Amino acid sequence: MSMALWMRSAKPLLHTLRRHVAFRRTISSGNGGSATKFLETFTEEFEIGNRLVTLETGKIARFANGAVVLSMEDTKVLSTVTSSKGDTARADFLPLTVDYQEKQFAQGVIPTTYMRREGAPKERELLCARIIDRPIRPLFPSGFYHEVQVMASVLSSDGKQDPDVLAANATSAALMLSDIPWGGPIGMIRIGRICGQFVVNPTMDELSLSDLNLIYACTKDKTLMIDVQAREISEKDLQAGLRLAHPEAVKYIEPQIRFAAKAGKSKKEYKLSMLSDKTLEKVSNLAEAPIIDVFTDPSYGKFERGEALENITQDVKKVLEEEEDEESIKVLSKTVDTVRKKVVRKRIISEGSRVDGRQLDEVRPLYCEAGYVSMLHGSALFSRGETQVLCTVTLGAPTDAQRLDSLVGPPLKRFMLHYSFPPFCINEVGKRGGLNRREVGHGTLAEKALLAVLPPEDVFPYTVRVNSEVMASDGSTSMATVCGGSMALMDAGIPVREHVAGVSVGLVSELDPCTGEIVDYRILTDILGLEDHLGDIDFKIAGTRNGVTAIQLDMKPAGIPLDIICECLEPAHKARLQIIDHMEREIKAPRTKGGISSPRLVTLKYSNDALRRLIGPMGSLKRKMELETGARMSVGDGTLTIVAKNQSVMDKILDKIDFIVGREIEVGGVYKGVVTTIKEYGAFVEFNGGQQGLLHISELSHEPVSRISDVVSIGQQITLMCIGQDVHGNIKLSLKATLRGRGGSDTNGIAEGSVASAKETANIWAPVSNASSTTQEQNSASELCIEKNEVAETKPSASQTPVILIRSAEECDEEEKSLGSNHNQTSNGPLIDDGLQLDHNSKSLSKSKPRKSQDTIDSASHSGPLPYKYAKKPKLSTQKESKSETQREDRNEKEGKDTSTTKDLILGKEVTAKVYQIRAHGLVLDLGGGVRGMYRFEEDSKKNFNIGDEMRVICSSFSSKGIPVMSSVDDN
Repeated sequence: MSMALWMRSAKPLLHTLRRHVAFRRTISSGNGGSATKFLETFTEEFEIGNRLVTLETGKIARFANGAVVLSMEDTKVLSTVTSSKGDTARADFLPLTVDYQEKQFAQGVIPTTYMRREGAPKERELLCARIIDRPIRPLFPSGFYHEVQVMASVLSSDGKQDPDVLAANATSAALMLSDIPWGGPIGMIRIGRICGQFVVNPTMDELSLSDLNLIYACTKDKTLMIDVQAREISEKDLQAGLRLAHPEAVKYIEPQIRFAAKAGKSKKEYKLSMLSDKTLEKVSNLAEAPIIDVFTDPSYGKFERGEALENITQDVKKVLEEEEDEESIKVLSKTVDTVRKKVVRKRIISEGSRVDGRQLDEVRPLYCEAGYVSMLHGSALFSRGETQVLCTVTLGAPTDAQRLDSLVGPPLKRFMLHYSFPPFCINEVGKRGGLNRREVGHGTLAEKALLAVLPPEDVFPYTVRVNSEVMASDGSTSMATVCGGSMALMDAGIPVREHVAGVSVGLVSELDPCTGEIVDYRILTDILGLEDHLGDIDFKIAGTRNGVTAIQLDMKPAGIPLDIICECLEPAHKARLQIIDHMEREIKAPRTKGGISSPRLVTLKYSNDALRRLIGPMGSLKRKMELETGARMSVGDGTLTIVAKNQSVMDKILDKIDFIVGREIEVGGVYKGVVTTIKEYGAFVEFNGGQQGLLHISELSHEPVSRISDVVSIGQQITLMCIGQDVHGNIKLSLKATLRGRGGSDTNGIAEGSVASAKETANIWAPVSNASSTTQEQNSASELCIEKNEVAETKPSASQTPVILIRSAEECDEEEKSLGSNHNQTSNGPLIDDGLQLDHNSKSLSKSKPRKSQDTIDSASHSGPLPYKYAKKPKLSTQKESKSETQREDRNEKEGKDTSTTKDLILGKEVTAKVYQIRAHGLVLDLGGGVRGMYRFEEDSKKNFNIGDEMRVICSSFSSKGIPVMSSVDDN
């Protein structure tokens, strides 16, 4: 056996051995020989929520301080940690950087960017990085100010599990393995709830059915971080979920300890930047008394208080400069901040007194104003104390939804909340940059809170963007955004179920110096920015009257007991109800305002063929209409959504759509058309999205018209009314029916009725100026009199463009040439538009050559009035037609009846007719040869007729449209 063949046959065995044997690497030794070095791979397996979790290290990223690959099924996440070299810190704070990245190779996709590379971090990546950062930051030792970087990357994703929680646990394991000092490990878990049952580690499919998405991080006995998105879950159920999450998250901790014991490094000695007791005592003696004076005066505002505290710092600095104490001057700022923290916390614990003089559970004064900017779709101004935000709402078409390229989750986002924190809101000079992690995090929190009360997509399919501009900041601008956004949504007329409000709760605790356990604490409602900085937690809770919709918990100490966290829910609930009461006094329900300048959105339904005609080749026609009108169109499967700045723009775009796509053709409907061809007997008009109709000379004006070109010209756009169809299905139009008669009254003799245009059938959300959807209007028409010929039974759908074939101008030209002198219009009289010709010699109506008509019409449902019922009529061959006529003539001869047909129907002619349709005031008769006639019931002489009954009738007259009026031979 050759070596190559042996290698191929042995390849599966080698592959199996590689999974169990450590990698071998050969390196050169100093004496020219070789040595073999084994790179060990360590793994740890355990089970969480019925899913196997694997920790692995040593195979990749070996040069990092710590590197761990965490796997759950086919999802793998790599997390690495590194720290700066040297013993000297470069800052007086912890410069911790956490980066999370989802590259498209993890799901087998090439990026869609121009360079086919991943670009700047996406919003989801920034949010996942914050999920990792918040629980690990408090566990670094106090005074550790060396630069640390965490990089988490998704290696593969099966789409079932969200990698964010896996990345956080992998980061904890990597920190445990590294030589960086850290007080972990931590465990992080996700909890869902489906049909009232909690689910541990839910998949993405399960999360789509869940009313709770809870992320919980903790140490063995304390809570570190909570992040919640819910659909109005009660505080009681939320506490149950938190108490379930803690023991499940702790299951991650023990395997990490075992893993670190096998593969961990010894912790490196780092120099900690701690304040000396001497410096702290000196600065305290100089600054504590004036700081107490500032904090006991509630008349100070934010900036006045800050200026007074800065003056105290400068006074202390002058004293230290006189004493030439350089060491204390270097840490003066941090020392003064420590003194401030001590003073504020002591007054709150011992006296229950806050910086601005409020009670511990008191909410700052509120101010609400909905509709602050009236020209916008929706807007609101919300103020709580000195914190103020302006929220605006903009509505768009479904195609305006944000496209997401994340590894998991939905591909589109139709509700967006963007939070902006400009420098002027804190009286600073700054430069606006790109995506800011803080802004993205605050905006997403408010977005989660409001998402729970939005109407479902099938009820409200539009895209919504809320923009929050912070006007002034002094604590909890994200919760102010929730309140302002809720009012702005109602001001925009969006049918949200109820108001959502949010409030931030703080905590000040006192620790036992020996054990480090909390011995006393106070919960603060609606904390200021200073109380957030000097306190222990920032617990943001948003929700409705019925329950919680979003939570975000951040803390500074290395954990808080879960019992204290659950205790914070009750004061937050009371404050939330108080804020909602104030908001409801300003706006309680979605607006129903309207106006000429209010923006408009319209949803129309068309067939896909009609939409293709509207878009045009490569979307050229759609872009042209958008450029001409200023409106924006969004095309979906059978739907067309239009966004316009105001009603005039909407009317303009709807007129164009009606002209291009058309709408259902009905008797009494008014349409705009363009004259394409002029004949001596009338004009052909193209209207309603490419349909063609005949405007007969008799329908041009109430006055006699000798020449058609005196009234209309080719290319002229005119408004016409559909007055019916002839027996062959050709559309008849009238110009005079749209005009007033001499006496000032309408001269339209047909039954009254209107046709729903695109404007009338639109499903419109108004300011969109209306809070509820405007249902499609269905106009009803009175029953058409029996003079109108019925040629079919089914009704065309309102969502389909009716297909009615009529004889074109070219066919008329060919027919006129073929008829020659026998059908010369100038000698024999005008051609009647229903296919009958007047013979001056016999003074009778003779049937001209019938026009081509559609044999089959697609049947569909229709919600509006339709005077003609289009029946499917199969084509008959010439032989069958002649055979049936011969059989009929033979039968009539045997019965002694007149064998003449309707082709030479004249006054006094007797024929045998069949009842085609029964109407309220008469019958529609089938006279044979495709000709219909009408038979009026005499007064109080209505008989019982059935469709298909034969009766002997005589032609007694013709209607003004040339329709035969028949009388019963028996009646005569």
